[in-house]
Amino acid sequence: LGFTALQALSPSSRSRPFHKEADGLLPAEGAGLVALKRVDDAVRDGDHIYGVIRGIGLSNDGRQSGFLAPAIQGQIQAMCAAYEQAGLTPQDVDFVECHATGTSRGDSVELDSLASVWGDGPKPVIGSLKANIGHPITASGVASLLKVLCSFEAETLTPTPCDDPLDAVTSNGFRVLTQAEPWPSDGPRRAAVSNFGFGGNNAHMIVEEWTGSADHL
Repeated sequence: LGFTALQALSPSSRSRPFHKEADGLLPAEGAGLVALKRVDDAVRDGDHIYGVIRGIGLSNDGRQSGFLAPAIQGQIQAMCAAYEQAGLTPQDVDFVECHATGTSRGDSVELDSLASVWGDGPKPVIGSLKANIGHPITASGVASLLKVLCSFEAETLTPTPCDDPLDAVTSNGFRVLTQAEPWPSDGPRRAAVSNFGFGGNNAHMIVEEWTGSADHL
């Protein structure tokens, strides 16, 4: 009822992030759990390490034009803070699991934010799990993280169903994969996960594949 009142639901009942005909989000249900541990402790205890968090950026848009109106500067602030904390550049990331919910305004703003942060450098592959499972609301962040960790393990860039992407995807140099691709890498694979919540709560996390050594961390 709340989403209906906000006119945020997809009338076609289809979740289509980055799609030209996207008309709103499609709520889903789910839960996820990951165990967080310091790298040294995990190595000492012989744990299977699925990935390492290199940086986290958080921000809030503050006063804005509406509950569902995303602000570019808030998203940019969260992303830049994550790369600063990690000591990395956006070009060090091969894949971005976006928040993209399938609302035309929200997806367009997120693409503008990505384009601003990446600038003229090489652009990553982008995607959104919400095209596969809908929007699990409070579980969307952990679902996206699990997708990234599975991609590391499979050494595969996973696809996002989108047969007609927004012009801003290609014009800004990004790619939305329609088929899985091998993920070659000379070093640890790196990905970023974005979650931009209602009211302008923004989070961007950089995750790195565990290669068996913490020397570079």
